[in-house]
Amino acid sequence: MNEHNCTPLNDYIEYAPDVMLKRSETFLNNIKRRHSIRQFSDRPVDQKIIENCIKAAGTAPSGANHQPWHFVAIHSSEIKQQVREQAELHEQGFYDGRAGDEWLDALKPLGTDAQKPYLAHAPWLIAVFSQKKGGLKAEDQKTNYYVHESVGIATGFLINALHDCGLVTLTHTPKPMQFLSKICQRPDNERPYMLIIAGYPEEGATVPNHARDKKPFEDIATFL
Repeated sequence: MNEHNCTPLNDYIEYAPDVMLKRSETFLNNIKRRHSIRQFSDRPVDQKIIENCIKAAGTAPSGANHQPWHFVAIHSSEIKQQVREQAELHEQGFYDGRAGDEWLDALKPLGTDAQKPYLAHAPWLIAVFSQKKGGLKAEDQKTNYYVHESVGIATGFLINALHDCGLVTLTHTPKPMQFLSKICQRPDNERPYMLIIAGYPEEGATVPNHARDKKPFEDIATFL
């Protein structure tokens, strides 16, 4: 007898092997079209789309099912401008030498610099926060486990959901990121994890060739 409180797995769908193969190929071909871009259109995106994508992220697995994340979706032009100004201020120091030569050399093929106009131009910024304490209820203050891993998986879900509905994204992690906590009015229990820019690509948007260069399959996978 199962001592845990469980319900039957009633939403699983099994596919025939040939259908599974086809679905895996379809997913692969779709996700290969996901690119990080830095030229965003200011075309509006319905808030409901962003809500659904965040809900999808919220289904990710997490340590003890504590779901140690919070997503702040920013549409306000004023707040986006604040984010841009603070991010560029911190990024300037990064590119002026704080990052070190090796890191800066690694970034050169991507053509990045301290200027981040897309932070104010794109229709949506989604700030992802991790929580040190929490639980299933908002008022819980239990220890969260595997926080970094859990939030990373949820962020991956979010990026995939945004791509799947037809939007483009860019992950941004300004160093340091504490200014996001103040701008987004998040409590001391939370730490900024990542900023995701989401919207439509600007006409003529490009992808650095360096970013298209993926490791061969035999370098990323081993079957035993």
